[in-house]
Amino acid sequence: MPGPLARLEISLLRQRCAAWAQHDLLWTRRLHRAADHRGLVLLLAIVSRLGNGALWYGGMALLPLVGGPQGWACSLRMLGLGVANLTIYLLLKRWAGRPRPYVACTDIRACTRALDQFSFPSGHTLHAVAFSTVLLHYYPSLAFVLVPFTLLIALSRVVLGLHYPSDVLAGAVIGALMAAGVLRLF
Repeated sequence: MPGPLARLEISLLRQRCAAWAQHDLLWTRRLHRAADHRGLVLLLAIVSRLGNGALWYGGMALLPLVGGPQGWACSLRMLGLGVANLTIYLLLKRWAGRPRPYVACTDIRACTRALDQFSFPSGHTLHAVAFSTVLLHYYPSLAFVLVPFTLLIALSRVVLGLHYPSDVLAGAVIGALMAAGVLRLF
């Protein structure tokens, strides 16, 4: 049985987690208000659909054709990163089991179809940050397209009612760390 100091620390940690969860939900609701604008929902739904994977994997297939040896190197790193990220993403989703906002909150609606059942982490954001990071390493001139696209993917996940901001933040951090690891190790 933990002593009084350990119980106090556990209690404080629970309070901080509860406060974090309240702020996360507050920002989810604030950002989801943008879903009242049909044009914005349409734009973000398209961006979200583009982030499902086909665009990234299609780009990987084209890179060796248009980029020569540099395209091959970039494509192979992205492919390895994609496999690693998918594995991590699926494991974390099952482990966390966090319900999506539209399931947990009656005032939030899904504005597009979710690819799976759970919310944490955002796989779209994870892949967008990871793939964009690797692409920018090889092709920095693509920043004017990739940075706004990646930010729109992240924003779309919350506005469309599919994720909490913390899901998106976790996906971005994991994606950035994985991309940095792949670029450093291979």
